Amino acid sequence: MEINASCNSFVALGDSFTEGMSDLKPDGSYRGWADVLADRLAARTPDFRYANLAVRGKLIGQIVDEQVETAAAMKADVVTLVGGLNDTLRPKVDMGRVRGLLTEAVEKLSPSCGQLVLMRSPGRNGPVLQRFRPRMEELFAHVDELAARHGALVVDLYGAPSLADPRLWDVDRLHLTGEGHRRVAEAVWQTLGLAPEEDWRTPIPPSAPPGWTSRRLADARFAREHLGPWIGRRLTGRSSGDGRAPKRPELLPYEPSTGP
Repeated sequence: MEINASCNSFVALGDSFTEGMSDLKPDGSYRGWADVLADRLAARTPDFRYANLAVRGKLIGQIVDEQVETAAAMKADVVTLVGGLNDTLRPKVDMGRVRGLLTEAVEKLSPSCGQLVLMRSPGRNGPVLQRFRPRMEELFAHVDELAARHGALVVDLYGAPSLADPRLWDVDRLHLTGEGHRRVAEAVWQTLGLAPEEDWRTPIPPSAPPGWTSRRLADARFAREHLGPWIGRRLTGRSSGDGRAPKRPELLPYEPSTGP
């Protein structure tokens, strides 16, 4: 499938990955791969429109309840849906329910848009990935099945070793850096059939590994600033996205960004 000049609109659904954490802009907001992709699509298409309904912390049930109907009504040329990974990271999860909700989302979105795009999300090398790998791979196998059934495209980020490099992940070890998001945008761009600008799979050049002291300091910072609060939210039933609205809730004209 190749997107041509008739691609006038793009809607992104999901959680923090699609919201853009941790690709921080100077004003304190997040950019992310979806904004980067919108910039590139808008640069080639007059009167381009873009909506981003993603909110950090959302589970697949919340994405279905809060984003899917809204996105379907927008009837965009391109819709991206990335969800379910937050569910797999919970201590207990009903994967049958996750698969069912993802199926419901795809069945509602696919007939309403020009092209639906799904993803096999990237995973950072480390103990977290190893612990939750079976659930993630079960989710991604279902993504492949849904794509084949409904004519959706799949961006395989999970199968790219370059995106597993810890240097492309923020200090929270859950979200990509700006460089990681830029590579994701390029991967989606190419999956849509557009001319490559780079090989997003190219590994980062090797560098000297951090020393023991640096690793221990990084571990302590991670536990203090990210792991502890994350556990606290799980124990109290709270989410980082509680009360937070999408950054672009309406499908409105979008001008390419000119800032850093």
